[in-house]
Amino acid sequence: MTAGEDRKAALERARRVVVKVGSAILTTKAGLDPRAVNRLADQLSGLHDRGLELVLVSSGAVAAGRGLMRSLNQESALELTDLPGRQAASAIGQSRLMHEYDEAFARYGKATAQVLLTRDDLRHRQRFLNARNTMRRLLDWRVIPIVNENDTVAVAELEFGDNDTLASLTIDLIQADLFINLTSADGVFDKNPDQHPEARCLTCIEDIGALDLARMCSGKTSVGSGGMYSKLRAARRAAQLGVPSLVVSGRTPFVLEKVFDGAEMGTWIPACGHRVSHRKFWMAYHADPVGEIRVDAGAAKALTKGGKSLLPAGIAGVEGRFAKGALVRISGADGLELGVGLSNYSAADLRKIMGRRTSEIEEVLGQAPYPEAVHRDNMLLDAAL
Repeated sequence: MTAGEDRKAALERARRVVVKVGSAILTTKAGLDPRAVNRLADQLSGLHDRGLELVLVSSGAVAAGRGLMRSLNQESALELTDLPGRQAASAIGQSRLMHEYDEAFARYGKATAQVLLTRDDLRHRQRFLNARNTMRRLLDWRVIPIVNENDTVAVAELEFGDNDTLASLTIDLIQADLFINLTSADGVFDKNPDQHPEARCLTCIEDIGALDLARMCSGKTSVGSGGMYSKLRAARRAAQLGVPSLVVSGRTPFVLEKVFDGAEMGTWIPACGHRVSHRKFWMAYHADPVGEIRVDAGAAKALTKGGKSLLPAGIAGVEGRFAKGALVRISGADGLELGVGLSNYSAADLRKIMGRRTSEIEEVLGQAPYPEAVHRDNMLLDAAL
């Protein structure tokens, strides 16, 4: 199947779609742009009328709050470099953003729902499942959930970081069929077009896992927090779940309707051939790694080629301080990142048993609850961190 055929089939097959829109599309220097919100609602309502289930992950609250404060001549709101400032601006802007969406969608007889999430909500399994059940009920009721980070209560270490990351986790939360990322660019370019005028837009990225994202992408938008790096990382995570992505300009008139009518616009990123389980996806991406295990060449080969668990004998080094059950990075001796996994032992115990045979664990630690340092069922290789 060609890339064009894959794209056509996926768009025809899609029933549940996550659409992410960034601040650069929804705002101007003056703040939130109601016309942009109305144009987006026009398009989404049209797709909703076609029978699609839609979840919108929307930025814009911080910019909306900042715009209002500027209009009131509050100079302190001009630069929001610290977390409390961003949280305060979001608290001001979130209600205004939702009011604009409510009004825009109401013109088409559509109901919307505000869903504010923190990373902590999705990190805890029961709360994750509660959020999933709520989202499913909203979709059953033909409501359009509008998702944003709950900036007012999120702490720095529990921030998603950007709404592209939140969107990638929402794909897993609702088990979507398709991810559309509306951006200020026409798609993904082979180089940063701000630095390389000759850069060309890619129509398809066949193997997103093979891309050097850091080389291709640099810089962030002036009003957002992501940039193309975070968009491609989100697409890579979606691909691991078996969900294709489309990165396309949100400034093109009626772009969503054109795409679903067959126009080949933007950059298509197909799903990976091998899907990861929802459990492994949740394990790998709902917490940040707190340490690192370096493995020797033999262990790296056993992990990546043989699908084996990581044994203490293959560990060459341990970085950081972490407890049993913590999420840790797994890297080769050359520093190349291999993936992430849940450690069966604390960092202190791993340092005692690294390089030793499994039969020696009890002799060193006094007990041997696990033969593996990280079991393959608790490991995701090639994680998009």
